[in-house]
Amino acid sequence: MMAVQSPVIPIVGALARRHEGTISFGQGVAFYGPPPQVFDSIRRHMTDPSINRYGPVEGIPELQAALGQKLSAQNKIAIHDGNAIVVTAGSNMGFNTAVLAICDPEDEVILPLPYYFNHEMSLVMERCRPVTVATDNHYHLRLGEIEAAITEKTRAIATISPNNPTGAVYSRDELDAVNEICQKYGIYHISDEAYEGFCYGQHEEYSVASRHDACEHTISLFSFSKGYGLAGWRVGYMVIPQHLLDAVKKIQDTILISPPMISQYAALGALEAGMEFVQHKCKVMSEKRTLVLEMLDGLACLKSTPVSEGAFYVMLEIDSAKQDLQLVKSLITEFGVAALPGSAFGIDRGCHIRLSYGALSDDAIRTGLERLKDGLAALRD
Repeated sequence: MMAVQSPVIPIVGALARRHEGTISFGQGVAFYGPPPQVFDSIRRHMTDPSINRYGPVEGIPELQAALGQKLSAQNKIAIHDGNAIVVTAGSNMGFNTAVLAICDPEDEVILPLPYYFNHEMSLVMERCRPVTVATDNHYHLRLGEIEAAITEKTRAIATISPNNPTGAVYSRDELDAVNEICQKYGIYHISDEAYEGFCYGQHEEYSVASRHDACEHTISLFSFSKGYGLAGWRVGYMVIPQHLLDAVKKIQDTILISPPMISQYAALGALEAGMEFVQHKCKVMSEKRTLVLEMLDGLACLKSTPVSEGAFYVMLEIDSAKQDLQLVKSLITEFGVAALPGSAFGIDRGCHIRLSYGALSDDAIRTGLERLKDGLAALRD
């Protein structure tokens, strides 16, 4: 465990709390709570004795059926004899479960840089080796470098789209190419889609498991945390090849026993609200994104133009001699604004910070970014 990096969000959060009034662009959560149908569903099921007991390892039948309909209608993923849905305690657990199911110690999983730190932490924790591959200047995939990184120890390539921490949205061609590489080499494509629904402008979400030939080697991860504002309820799901189901059920039974019953009924209510709820929130989030990018436009200390194609993140490359964690600490203590250091996401060159604008009001964004601009101007050297 000493080899596993310490989670950066609690570290930055604790420092921000010690400095009252700090505006935090740190943790990636949405500004809203769940739709009312979530609480209607819970009220309907509160008197059912089963809510207090263990449920099926892979999730209750009602949620399984509703997820099958959602996956077919929204993601174009057909559920059949060749694949299976497993309800998890969030998509983080889905990733960890996938690693346990497909990897032995010392096996490798390819992570495009910058990675989501919990993915890297999970691999190290399971005694696997994360193999990092650089992305281009806009944080999109370098397919040739990904294929060149494959060895006899490689078990999977992991992609996140829309992306945490960069906000990049990979194109259909990029994701198809990764999936074809996985099929070619007999490895898995772990497709993390926790931020589905949050795509802006011409960018569109795409579930690569919708390919007719993807079923046997694709593991898709989904979450209710972001789109439906259910982060604290810890509920998500994965679509896996049928041949992994026995292994995944062993893992879930050992670690979780079964997904929390009350959270599954909450998820049922969220699905009743449907994508209309998420689409409305995405429109508001898009306006926050525009505000962020407009306020950052022309900032002299930025080495590249920030973009945010999806999710609710923007990665800034700062022209500064400071180490990123040192810069983050100074921004909190001296200017009352918090961000996350790029080094937590595997960036080992230059000075980068990640901003999450999803949780903040427009007024807080404006005030926070003014503080950030003042801080970056004063702390460049």
